[in-house]
Amino acid sequence: MKVNKKELKKSQVELEVVVPWEDLAKKLHQGAENLSKNVKIDGFRPGKAPFEVLKERLGEMAIINEAAQIVLGKTLVKAIKEAGLKESELLGYPDVNIIKLAPNNDFIYKIIVTLVPKVELSSYKNLNIKEREVKVKEEEVEKIIKEWQEARATEVIVSREIKKGDKVIVDIDMFLNKVPVEGGQGRDTAVIVGKNYIVPGFDKHLIGARKGDERKFQLPYPEDFHLKNLAGKLVDFVVKIKEVYERQLPKVDDKFAMSFGFKNVFEMKKYIKDAIQRQKEKEARDIVEREIMEAIIKESKFGDFPDSLINAEVNEMINELKTNIERQGGNFDDYLKSINKTRDQLMLDLTPEAIKRIKAALVLREISKKENIKISEEEIEKQIELIRNQAKNEKEKEYINTPSFRDRLANALLSRKILEKLYKWNVKSKDKKEKK
Repeated sequence: MKVNKKELKKSQVELEVVVPWEDLAKKLHQGAENLSKNVKIDGFRPGKAPFEVLKERLGEMAIINEAAQIVLGKTLVKAIKEAGLKESELLGYPDVNIIKLAPNNDFIYKIIVTLVPKVELSSYKNLNIKEREVKVKEEEVEKIIKEWQEARATEVIVSREIKKGDKVIVDIDMFLNKVPVEGGQGRDTAVIVGKNYIVPGFDKHLIGARKGDERKFQLPYPEDFHLKNLAGKLVDFVVKIKEVYERQLPKVDDKFAMSFGFKNVFEMKKYIKDAIQRQKEKEARDIVEREIMEAIIKESKFGDFPDSLINAEVNEMINELKTNIERQGGNFDDYLKSINKTRDQLMLDLTPEAIKRIKAALVLREISKKENIKISEEEIEKQIELIRNQAKNEKEKEYINTPSFRDRLANALLSRKILEKLYKWNVKSKDKKEKK
């Protein structure tokens, strides 16, 4: 076997593999035997007919084709190794094309291999990134408590005029240039007066009305509203009041705190404050980690990205978006309509972000190699066990046990470990002492 190597653009390599006819001929009998298993020949059991009989029945080229597939399977990986390419350098599956296949001729095929783009790392230590200071304000705690009060509010039907804080049941009709807006009709819709609904200012037009009243008014939609047919437009509303509820919020005392599982108000407030603190610290750390990655990426040099790599990352981003929309009860096609884009247009919009993600992944991969950062099987198993225990159904457990999930988890754990190292190497604490 002879392998000719040729460098192509965009991190691709072409390998021309030449297999002598003598080597291919050695597999003709095996090829004929494979084909004969699915062919009935009178007087012979399946797979037991002589070669010459099979050659006459099946045709010489059919046997040569089958032999070529056997040879290809045995020589493909060997050819890649002989070309000096490592498995860790390969991206996806190679493309294989048969160039020449004929009796008494060398078997020639070509392999197009896509490689992981090369990275020349910039400095990734001692970047002196500042640590973000995190503080929890008292009003942030009070906001959460207010939401908890809202969740435990009691509602009583009243016959008075609507005021701030009431819940109102209404029928809504929307018109644009006196034409009904598609999807702009709502029946038995609940509106909390004092909270923006549909569009800012909507609830204020209900104050002072009573059950049975009808209110007509106009409101401008924001220029950046997600529905393009309404963005920046002046919309007419016709709202019929069907019921008015007075909402009574519970008093914030120890009894209220105990209803959420706390001993008293002090313990409840401490829990809320600590939870906000942890969330803010996570968000602050995420920001710093992005700053570190951006600084490294900016000064690093990258080889050309193959189109297949970019397209795969964009499709991954679209699948993530689709999953999030469906988890919230939405429909991806409806989302595309709302932003007035096709899937191809969305792919084009996501391409710059996809390239950023690829660069970040390549940087982390290169740092893991240089610093010999790895994830052990024990670490993976421990995390899988935790996730498995939290699985809600058998379908989720089945997915957790798949090799693809294991690979994704291993990559995520490795990325997290590298980012933790980068944080220690590059972030200065509040007292400006470099972390060790």
